[in-house]
Amino acid sequence: MMAENNLTEEERLQLQSQIDRLRQEHRDLDTAIDALSDSGQADRLQIQRLKKRKLHLRDKLQALEDELTPDIIA
Repeated sequence: MMAENNLTEEERLQLQSQIDRLRQEHRDLDTAIDALSDSGQADRLQIQRLKKRKLHLRDKLQALEDELTPDIIA
């Protein structure tokens, strides 16, 4: 049995757009962390903050993807 997902098509599109933006930001953070690490002048505190932001984005992405995917009750 599948639980109903009460999202309209517009809401689904908005969620997907938000997910796409967050994925891009997540990739950008990866690039920034790599660049700072490779520069040899890495500010550990700044890198730590970027990594924390990246983890926060991952959690938010997971929550939005869960919202987009209907629950399946087995």
